[in-house]
Amino acid sequence: MSNVEQHDTVESAAPVEESEVFDAASSVEEEGDIAADYLEELLDIADLDGDIDIEVRGGRTYISIVGEGEDEASLRRLIGAKGEVLDALQELTRLAVLTATGNRSRLVLDIIGYRHGRAGELKNIAGEAVAKVKENGGEVALEPMSAYERKLVHDCVAELGMHSESEGEGPLRHIVVSHA
Repeated sequence: MSNVEQHDTVESAAPVEESEVFDAASSVEEEGDIAADYLEELLDIADLDGDIDIEVRGGRTYISIVGEGEDEASLRRLIGAKGEVLDALQELTRLAVLTATGNRSRLVLDIIGYRHGRAGELKNIAGEAVAKVKENGGEVALEPMSAYERKLVHDCVAELGMHSESEGEGPLRHIVVSHA
């Protein structure tokens, strides 16, 4: 690219105002506060004890509900089979944020480290699928999973130099791994 082309590219990019960056940061912070308040109320209604941690990474809010001992055992009920209850709670929390702010939320909810542990499992599943494709060729279809889990698998497959696509509809949506 010549210097002239670089100069034209720089001029065509819209400058980012400092206030826009601040607004984005404060809206993510507000999103976390609204979500935490909603989840605290939910825990109170369900008579469950847990601490809520809020973290912002890459412009996305991550909320964790943690507990110890008996509290942790009680919180497991909020995960459900294959994380189905957790996914539903995450969607309800996103709706609470949307209702309060008018903005869609991409927050991620985790309960007692379930998503963190599942991410490790998904990395292994992606690695095994890539190994099968390399060994046998063709394609490998994985079990249906949530959009968040599919994104994690797509990222792992790409890091391993292979291709993946989501196929199917609704609860049957799954990933197919193949050669790039």
